[in-house]
Amino acid sequence: MTLSVPDQLAQLEAARQIVLADAGLYPQIVQGILPIVGANARLELRRWGAEFLAETFASPTFASYQKENSAVGVLQILKDLLEKPSEDAAVVKSVVQTAASIYCLVFRYIIANPHDVPVWNQMASIKSNILKRWDTAATGVRICCIKFVQKVVQVQTPGVIADPRRPDQNEVSIALVPRDHPLIPPPRLEPEASGLLDRLLNAFNEDKSDAVLINATLNCLGTLLRTRQSIANKIISAILTFNPMKQANSPMTPKVRVQIKSMERTTRALLMNVLRRNENGPFVDRIKAYVDRLARIRLDVFDEGSRKRGLPSEPTDGLDNNKRRRLGAELLERPEPEPLPPGPVSLGQLFTLTKDPALATFDVTSLTLDIMVRIIPPVLVRIDQQALDQALNHVRARYLSLTKPPPQALGDDEEDYEPDFEPSEDREQIINKADALPPEDPLQSPSEVALGPFKLPQPPPLTAEDTMQIGKGTISRVFSMMNVLEEAPLAKKQRSGLNRLAGSSYDKEAWTTVITRLATRASAGLDDDSSEDDDSKTMVEKQVAGSSLSDGIRQTLWKFIIEDFRTRIPVAIAWLNEEWYNDRIQKQSREQQNDGVTLPKPKQHYGKWMLRVLDGIVPYLDAKDKHLIKFLSEIPEINANVLGRVKGLARDPERVQLAVNSLLYLILMKPPARDIAIDALEDLWRNYDDAKAPTAKHLAKWRPQVLASERKPSPAPAPNGVQHPKESKPTPSSAPSPPVEVEGEQMKNSQAGQVVAAAG
Repeated sequence: MTLSVPDQLAQLEAARQIVLADAGLYPQIVQGILPIVGANARLELRRWGAEFLAETFASPTFASYQKENSAVGVLQILKDLLEKPSEDAAVVKSVVQTAASIYCLVFRYIIANPHDVPVWNQMASIKSNILKRWDTAATGVRICCIKFVQKVVQVQTPGVIADPRRPDQNEVSIALVPRDHPLIPPPRLEPEASGLLDRLLNAFNEDKSDAVLINATLNCLGTLLRTRQSIANKIISAILTFNPMKQANSPMTPKVRVQIKSMERTTRALLMNVLRRNENGPFVDRIKAYVDRLARIRLDVFDEGSRKRGLPSEPTDGLDNNKRRRLGAELLERPEPEPLPPGPVSLGQLFTLTKDPALATFDVTSLTLDIMVRIIPPVLVRIDQQALDQALNHVRARYLSLTKPPPQALGDDEEDYEPDFEPSEDREQIINKADALPPEDPLQSPSEVALGPFKLPQPPPLTAEDTMQIGKGTISRVFSMMNVLEEAPLAKKQRSGLNRLAGSSYDKEAWTTVITRLATRASAGLDDDSSEDDDSKTMVEKQVAGSSLSDGIRQTLWKFIIEDFRTRIPVAIAWLNEEWYNDRIQKQSREQQNDGVTLPKPKQHYGKWMLRVLDGIVPYLDAKDKHLIKFLSEIPEINANVLGRVKGLARDPERVQLAVNSLLYLILMKPPARDIAIDALEDLWRNYDDAKAPTAKHLAKWRPQVLASERKPSPAPAPNGVQHPKESKPTPSSAPSPPVEVEGEQMKNSQAGQVVAAAG
């Protein structure tokens, strides 16, 4: 007995519920449904079967070893469904999704079974059919094809082998395939993956971009960027050449607007994820510039407020009265409200101006408060000001007419009315009565008082603690500006040199100058001797407040630099130059004030904070980091403590060359620090075995006597262990350095260029 299609679908759905409850039954259910959902089945059954297979091989509860065996068994039915003429698009989509899920499983099976030719031929036929549909199928099918191509590129590109002893636990990639494999030799599959990747990235170069396909490609590239570092640079370079806003020049329909926004948002999200995973990669600067450019273009394209004019302020009911008069139109006269009836009047009658009886009898109290709050503001916004003034005048006239006292009625006996007048008082009576009045109380205020000018009281003086708290708040606000300001583009920068005004351009460089000068010059002069009239307690409070403010700025500035020292090295250099300059100015000012009186030595800040900055960045330098050479080349003064930190890099064998290159740069390009740099180079040669080879070739030129003394045989020891004075070896600091011969400025610049190239 043959079941109907609905009955078969009901049974198949019951089988799905069984495997969802128990994932261990997937192999039996898959083998059981394959004869029912084959290529010759009804369309409804084929759709259900293709969807079930895609769901099965994407399920995380289905064990991997069971998936591999089941994947080999479904290859023939997938091949038949793809090769069926005019197959339904929904069936093709599910089949391509299933193929994307099982490609790595079949690949692992072929690695372990190199002589199973039919299985690999079936998979190759499925792959060829999907690649043919990639450019011509419907959009939904093409999205699934992009996912399949991503899987193929991922499998056929070398991956990382975590444990060579357990290949079953490693990620499936071409790195697991032997070089002499008969079916999947790596020399043939790897070029195929490279070609598919180029075809995948070509979507960014098309003149007319499909937003759906672009977003699908970007989402698939995220997985390749995370798992295949060997092709990450190629993918990022292709993405950085893509402009998601190139359709902005076409007519901006709602569909185009949504497409542009979706492509821009997906591109920006992908690049920001790349930045978060690798903040020190080679494309960091280019990615940041690309994201900033996208943000600016997005504002230019979608900021309608800055590009469109507002609506004209025209009346909604046609022409206003002024235009009506000029055009000869008939003016709309507003009807006069009815006068108040005689007798007592209620508040409702006082404020009722309409002649409509329905409106006049409407009970406003029936409306709730929330409804009134919603109605009144829009009405007040749209009301005519002239009509409102006219209505207020009518209500005001009514109110004045009600409050005016009624006139007295005059009768016939008006002539009989004779008021009683008291006799007027003379001048002496008035004076005597005024003297008898009690004196006025000055506390009693008259009806009208003339107010004088009002002044706020002076605030109390700030204590040292208050000053410190206010200073901390100021520091935090200033540094918050540093975090939101961006560096101005090179095209817009106007370098004024030494004659520029600090903080006049309101960009990041100006705020850097302001902060560094606050740190170095805020407390300058507070520790000087004051006059004898000054209060000693006030002096101490000033010194404490000034020092705390400056040290607080310095501490915050140091933390700001160390958080991201590679991009904030210019801030550190500008700060240390200001510290060095301020120390020299303070020292010079103190020497000029010294008239035979011993004054305390001014506090020097440059050396302390320069070493703190160096200690903060040295532990994080890698072997090819060029920021140390830039830092040492631009700070104003080098001393032995600085070179001690540089020599400490040689403790790490990977960073010996960085230490040698830094010292060689100082020898070539900083003559004031040349002698101590050569001493440090000699110290590296003597005390660090890993540094002997890279330092020997430079010591041969700058201090050859060190190498010559090492080649001489050591003299026999004197009797009783006493060493002759002439045989003592000179220390690096006491050894005289011969005059250095430099073969022209061109040689020095070329050597310095080699040092920078080696560091970078």
